[in-house]
Amino acid sequence: VGPISMESPRYLVHFYREYHNNDIILLHYNYTGKLHASKYKGSLKADAIAFLVVCAFIVMENLVVLLAIWRNKKFHLPMYYLIGNLTLSDLLAGVAYIANIIMSGPNTLKLTPVQWFLREGGVFVTLAASVLSLLAIAIERHITMIRMRLYHGDKKGRMFLLIGASWLASILLGVLPVLGWNCMENLPKCSTVLPLYSKHYLLFCITVFLAILLSIVVLYARIYRMVKFNGQHLGTLRKGMLKKSQKYMALLKTVTIVVGTFIACWLPLFLLLLLDVACQVQACSVLYKADYFLALAMINSLLNPIIYTLTSKDMRRAIFKLLCCLLVVAPGAEESRVKHFGYPTLDGSTSKSERSSHQQEGHNMSLSVGNVLSSSLPNWKVCCSSSCCFRHQ
Repeated sequence: VGPISMESPRYLVHFYREYHNNDIILLHYNYTGKLHASKYKGSLKADAIAFLVVCAFIVMENLVVLLAIWRNKKFHLPMYYLIGNLTLSDLLAGVAYIANIIMSGPNTLKLTPVQWFLREGGVFVTLAASVLSLLAIAIERHITMIRMRLYHGDKKGRMFLLIGASWLASILLGVLPVLGWNCMENLPKCSTVLPLYSKHYLLFCITVFLAILLSIVVLYARIYRMVKFNGQHLGTLRKGMLKKSQKYMALLKTVTIVVGTFIACWLPLFLLLLLDVACQVQACSVLYKADYFLALAMINSLLNPIIYTLTSKDMRRAIFKLLCCLLVVAPGAEESRVKHFGYPTLDGSTSKSERSSHQQEGHNMSLSVGNVLSSSLPNWKVCCSSSCCFRHQ
């Protein structure tokens, strides 16, 4: 007991000093050969500034989708909670990218190891949250298809449990390096792309991500088979059941596009990190081009809100309505446009039958990609009032 009690304080003091030693960053970056790049000299480069603009757009874009989901009671359903969670992870990914870019380049060498771990950990946490959100959506779809029931009350608890578990697992995965799974005491085990991360940790993360993505693909393959089977055997049953199956297929197409986009954007970076694990230090020159692979991965957070908008009529209307209400229109402009086009407002002048038909149309999701090609480029003219938005073609 004596030696342990004497050594533990010394280890903690050493641990603290190493994590706040600026020279550690310089040592690791010099060992991996990254200091030869010009990006660590001068100020932020033009490509970094371009990435910042893209990241700012990612944040604003996903914020609009989140606000549209929050404001529209039609989206206060378990499935949209999960889509909102995926959107939140994309929004936070944009924030993490911005922080990463600002603290990169010449600012990297000014960081302490603990600051560096926080910088990179933010990206890992949001990436893990995105992957686990996709898995949660797949699990929810699979359970719902087995029961053949749409949204009911007891599913809210399960949805919040899935969301909480996904964020807890994501945070745990992101903080493992700062808790000690790093290569600060073992330079030969260090990654070239992320010089303070252990290659074993990167291999573990990639294995986890690929296992999750494989599970998602398997679940959606099973869902597709069930939806197709139900669609073929529900023709003689009630029309409501057939419409329910059609809604499942439509929503399945949207989420499948999201998953396919995620794989296309992130797979090159995963392969690069696998190469990083396999390569000896300074042996693979492509590892010094990791910024371009990360930029492709960033595009995923940019594309997801666009996919929702193009493939869901309900989401498209909610987003355009929200943007409409944010516009500043001169007094009298709405009245003149209504008189010109002959369209009444949806607030008070619309009849009950018109209102009910509009609501009925809103409940029918048009998510198929084929319909997108014919309806994604209408001539939109927006008229704003306190809470409504119209479309004139």
